[in-house]
Amino acid sequence: MSLLIVGLDNTIVNVALPSIGRELHASVSELQWTVDAYTLVLASLLMLSGSMGDRLGRRRVFQTGLAVFTLGSLLCSAAPSLGWLIAFRMMQAVGGSMLNPVAMSIIRNVFTDARERASAIGMWGATIGISLALGPVLGGALVDGVDWRAIFWINIPVGLVALGLTMRFVPESRAPKPRRLDPVGQLLVIVLLASLTYAIIEAPAAGWLSLQTVGLFVLAAASLAALVPYEARRPEPLIEPRFFRSLPFSGASAIAVLAFSALGAFLFINTLYLQEVRIPHLSAFQAGLCTLPIAAMTLFFAPLSGRIVGRRGPRLALLVGGLGIGLGGLLLIDISSSTPVAALLPAYFLFGIGFGMVNPPITNTAVMGMPEAQAGVAAAVASTSRQVGQTLGVAIAGAIAAAGAASVGPDFVSLSHAVWWLVVGCGIGIMTLGLLSTTSRANASARRALAGPRPAEAGTGS
Repeated sequence: MSLLIVGLDNTIVNVALPSIGRELHASVSELQWTVDAYTLVLASLLMLSGSMGDRLGRRRVFQTGLAVFTLGSLLCSAAPSLGWLIAFRMMQAVGGSMLNPVAMSIIRNVFTDARERASAIGMWGATIGISLALGPVLGGALVDGVDWRAIFWINIPVGLVALGLTMRFVPESRAPKPRRLDPVGQLLVIVLLASLTYAIIEAPAAGWLSLQTVGLFVLAAASLAALVPYEARRPEPLIEPRFFRSLPFSGASAIAVLAFSALGAFLFINTLYLQEVRIPHLSAFQAGLCTLPIAAMTLFFAPLSGRIVGRRGPRLALLVGGLGIGLGGLLLIDISSSTPVAALLPAYFLFGIGFGMVNPPITNTAVMGMPEAQAGVAAAVASTSRQVGQTLGVAIAGAIAAAGAASVGPDFVSLSHAVWWLVVGCGIGIMTLGLLSTTSRANASARRALAGPRPAEAGTGS
């Protein structure tokens, strides 16, 4: 239930963007922030929230996350302006960051039998497809039938029921030796992601060479330059730099960024195109129905991908996934304001197949060669990479297609062609990294990356 409402919030808002923009008089960049404020905070806090659950009690942190997310949803539905909506979206994300990583820890703790745990995780994974399928259609129906504010109402009863069930059934648990908190590393991650995202979203209006844009890019680079050596010196870092010397881990992280960048860009641009640009304009519900093939293919092919990964490893799934995403983008490169819906559907089907195939092997590739004690941290970094990718996808797509305009203009379609080329590039990148990160040499790099003491431990003696 927690994954359902967090997943819904990633997709249901997209279909409501045109309605939000009209009622709250929002520019395209402000609509980007409506999506990215949520994914940015989620990406920044996933690692911290997982650590807090291990330290303070998983049930306690999970319940806190449900309460904060539900309250944030209620406040979003009553937001009087775009600024307040963005602030309440950030509040939602704070709660959401306490749900998914902590829930996975609860599953691992409750289901001690390997078979039962695999079944539970399989049901957990299927919920991603369900939330992706429900989001656009349910959101479109609520926007057309009630109001855009109704998309946030759906979270309230689900959140309250989940809170009650957690109190009744979920046992409290803590890690025997929780990882230390890393406030400096956490702050550097937030500054890095926030400054990079803000620079990209606001650059078309401020100017790519303006003092603001250049300064923000410099701040992001400085944060990264400070983060890497700082984390390398810590005995229990927020992000383990050694992991990135493993080609499977680095490849999985980059694939996650590319795949979810493609998803974020696809959903954001396609929603504005169907409801604001294409003639005749579609309603929110019609736009949601049009993108149902993406969700349906994801729901069908994700379990198939999981079985393929289990039997043959991740390479085939990554290659097919990258090919599907790339072809989906390629079919949309020449769209116009009068392109028939029937001509769009093959692209939606192909993109859904690609995304369904590529998502399951990301975590598998990330933890390949990792010792069991480090697998949870590696999986958490992969999850963070997904949110970072979606954040950047929306930021870059909006910056390209809107070009700083206050609203969707007549040049939107021609400018969006560059976004679809970007999606094609993401597909090619996924295939390339899928090949490079699944070789025997790559697996050997994972073993070497974790061999020997950490830099912080070297020379400390026994």
